[in-house]
Amino acid sequence: MRSTLVPIVSLLLSTFLMMVGAGLSGVVLPVRGALEGWSIYEIGLLGTGYAVAFTLGCFVAPGIVRRAGHVRAFTALVAFLAICALLHGLIVHPLVWILIRGASGFALAGAFMIIESWLNERVTNESRGLVFSLYMVATMGAVMTGQFVMPFTDPLLTTPFMLCGIAFAAAVIPTAMSRQAHPKPLTEVRLDLRAIFATSPAAAVGVIMGGVMEGAWNNMAPVFGNAVGYDRARISTLLVATMAGGILLQFPLGRLSDRIDRRLVMSAAGFLCAALALTAAMMASRDPATIFLTAFLMGGLVYPVYSLAVAHANDMVESSDFVKTAGGLLILYGIGTMFGPMLAAGLMQTRGPHGLFLAIAGCSFVMAVFSLFRMSRRQGPPPAPESFATMPLARAQTPGSLVLDPRAEASPEAAPEAGDAPPQG
Repeated sequence: MRSTLVPIVSLLLSTFLMMVGAGLSGVVLPVRGALEGWSIYEIGLLGTGYAVAFTLGCFVAPGIVRRAGHVRAFTALVAFLAICALLHGLIVHPLVWILIRGASGFALAGAFMIIESWLNERVTNESRGLVFSLYMVATMGAVMTGQFVMPFTDPLLTTPFMLCGIAFAAAVIPTAMSRQAHPKPLTEVRLDLRAIFATSPAAAVGVIMGGVMEGAWNNMAPVFGNAVGYDRARISTLLVATMAGGILLQFPLGRLSDRIDRRLVMSAAGFLCAALALTAAMMASRDPATIFLTAFLMGGLVYPVYSLAVAHANDMVESSDFVKTAGGLLILYGIGTMFGPMLAAGLMQTRGPHGLFLAIAGCSFVMAVFSLFRMSRRQGPPPAPESFATMPLARAQTPGSLVLDPRAEASPEAAPEAGDAPPQG
């Protein structure tokens, strides 16, 4: 156990600090935009710009690291994240913020790819599950921590942006001071949409709809909270309640999908989420307890979609193709997050704040119907116990993290070569 944990402590600490900054900025930016009186579309473009640049970063970052090296590239990218955070506080203008938010998404993708490649160097098939779990805990715990920092700050001041900058800058220290050897070059991202859709159309549509829903909620829920009169503590609680639901319900839904057709679980979750979100939109309740409960249940139904879809796609391919297939699905998920904020913004503009729930309801319904349709077109594989694995909830995952997944053990891309493990210490 100790031999596994010691080499990755600095990497996990850098991950935690970086995601504290990301979690705080993710809630402060839309709230400040709403307080400034910006249009819902302008605030939605903050989320779209971030998603576009993050996905682009997954393709471009390997080339940057090859030229500069892992330590220098990571230091530069995270320093750039700190600069972006501080610029948000110095220049308050929607167009400038959209550009800065996109730049920070690009930098965050590169920083994560570097951390993940380092973690991949430290895993063996025996430690893969433990390292993957610790990585998930560090990521999700940090996002929730960052979100709960906002009630102690004032979005109208520069304080929260300074705190984001401090968190990003602090993330450089553990990795820069580590004595770990540099990992191998980052894995290039390849996307074959035709092969992904041919392998599992239900998984492809599921991850796209899941990305749209998560992009809509993560970026526009703070705007919803501000519009219905919630204070900073309630807005933070709204986001954390959603993530808590996703964390708690991923495992039971996943285990159920190990016993029956995963598409049936995806469809049932989609119909339940659509009914729940549509009811919330029609009721237009502003009662915090009602909204928090709704958010918790929706999170429990929306966030597991990506994990379920990856598990279903993995059922349809050889184990050696897991990393390639799941990596393609992750990019599709990122593409979905590009459109989510603008879809939610359009419905909130025309239908009021509760239009956010209409966006969730529509996407959930599409996923549910398509999953049922695919069940009628192709028989599912036999149940495969233990093939489901929970995935990180935050949109801060890159294809490099998939190598950490325990299901990647049989993949040639994931297997460490003899002699590649660097000295510990």
